Amino acid sequence: MASLDLFPGFIGGHLVPTEEQILRLQRVAGGLEPADLAVRGGVVLALHNRELLSRDVLVCGEHIAAVTPPGSLDAQREIDAEGCFVAPGFVDAHIHIEYSLLTPGEFARLVVPRGTTCVLADPNCLANVLGPEGMDFSARTGTPLRIFEQVSHKVPRLPALELGGAEVSEAEVLRRLDSPLTAALGESNPFELDGSAARKAHRALAAGRRLTGHTARIADRPLWAYAAAGISDDHNATQPEEVVERLRLGMATAVMAGSMNDNVPLVFSQPEALAGGYDHLMFCADDRHVGDLHDIGHIDHHVRSAIACGVPPIEAYRMASLNAAAYYRLDHVLGSVTPTRLADLMILEDLGNARPHLVLVGGKTAGRCGDAAFENTDPTPERARGTVRLHPSLAAGSFRLEAAPAGARGRRTAVVRAMEMYDGYFKRAFEAELPVVDGSVVAEQSRDVAKIAVVDRHHAEMALAVGFVRGFGLKSGALGVTTNCENQNLVVVGTTDDDLAHAARTLESLGGGYAVVAGGEVLATLPLPLGGCMSERPWEVVYDQLAEVTVAARSLGCGVDAPFMILSFVGLAGVPDYGLTERGLIDVFTQSFLPTLVCCRCPSHTEPTAGPTT
Repeated sequence: MASLDLFPGFIGGHLVPTEEQILRLQRVAGGLEPADLAVRGGVVLALHNRELLSRDVLVCGEHIAAVTPPGSLDAQREIDAEGCFVAPGFVDAHIHIEYSLLTPGEFARLVVPRGTTCVLADPNCLANVLGPEGMDFSARTGTPLRIFEQVSHKVPRLPALELGGAEVSEAEVLRRLDSPLTAALGESNPFELDGSAARKAHRALAAGRRLTGHTARIADRPLWAYAAAGISDDHNATQPEEVVERLRLGMATAVMAGSMNDNVPLVFSQPEALAGGYDHLMFCADDRHVGDLHDIGHIDHHVRSAIACGVPPIEAYRMASLNAAAYYRLDHVLGSVTPTRLADLMILEDLGNARPHLVLVGGKTAGRCGDAAFENTDPTPERARGTVRLHPSLAAGSFRLEAAPAGARGRRTAVVRAMEMYDGYFKRAFEAELPVVDGSVVAEQSRDVAKIAVVDRHHAEMALAVGFVRGFGLKSGALGVTTNCENQNLVVVGTTDDDLAHAARTLESLGGGYAVVAGGEVLATLPLPLGGCMSERPWEVVYDQLAEVTVAARSLGCGVDAPFMILSFVGLAGVPDYGLTERGLIDVFTQSFLPTLVCCRCPSHTEPTAGPTT
């Protein structure tokens, strides 16, 4: 196994060659001394001019010295690439590593052997729990994976709408934008326009950084206003016409394939409609858990899927590497098999299969036949533990939604505002007429309307809001997570208040994670003790634990894909129509609170119908 000192590109090394290294690169390329390594006889993907060329790749230290006709230059060591393709490592243009459930080092062990050598990561999750220290932990690693930060845009401690766990000051955000390891300002809420956001946008633009976007599929005036802030790209577009609309505004599109949404087949359903804009398309996972990373893939999945949709292979590989590097102004460092770039390379037998049998990072072997050739020895900050703190009096009664004055016990019904999940984390507003039992509005599983609650888990305050959601299919019990986007509070969804309280207390005992409970029993758990977001275990263990909680959720009737990931995003106040925070139900478009309870009625059991999107 390789030790960390073999991968100095991020730890004490240089992304660009030093003066001495440049002189040696020139001597090697000029034939005055041998290279350290030659990758011989492969077909190199020359992405800048879209050619496939029979070439040797000469590596000196961490960087590529030359790409030459076969046999032109000498090297001390050789790799035989005869009959194979040589391509640059994949680049993920936008990801939250925390939602993989893994530490950055374990994430690297899983994705680097699949060809991902660089990610642009927004550490928003741990930023909300631990502040700047959390950002450092979730966007740094001593493994071969190269991580550039998309500086989390807004991490308030006590904002008007949400109660976060930590604070990242505006000054800290501005400071990080000047770091050489920063690629962009992180994604922002398109429905929130304020002076602080404008100051950050100005600094990012002045520093030559991109502004990562999250358009939530808005169009026309709201989209124009968002683009006017300097937003550089978007990862929410799902249709060719949405991509074209953003290209016309000068915005690139990072085509997303996460655990909740896979937009690749949709975006490339008409590849000919986008051919003129291929240069401004790239790939990202955004939120992809360990199970899908292993079973389906990472950026390698994007490449396979795009090629299957009819995208020319050379274009798919450009989107997976050079396009992202160029758009984020990193192409002088990586993204292509060209001189002075880092020797982050893949050797593949089949471009359509997109599964490398050898991955090099900085000229060193990092992955072989799908397995990591390095260990994860990253340290874990102790302050990341013990971050789940609930109010001592939190109990089943805390989850009541009163529909009558205290003491009124007649059975009736109530109309509530509710959310219907569709297409991953997108939500439609509708009104549901639900039973009232002992003065409290209750869930009605026969119509798939469950009760959901967001609970403060940072300060042990009795800050809690209740809502209703359709789409989880629960027949009994409850699911819970401590990974609520974006303030990382605790979220539970279930059929009874007792189950909601039990799920919450179970998560507290774990120190954070995923939990499935029913009838007073704990059916399965996945502990995430690091900030309530990440496991400290190897990815293989986390993979098995995720499978166990998913099976347990299905035993309660929940058939939705990635139920715990979706539960983490039900409350998100930046995706229409509603959001739910521990302070209450939010109209996403106006960023204002709405009462969950609409009115009370005489007994009625009419089927709730989805109302139009507000």
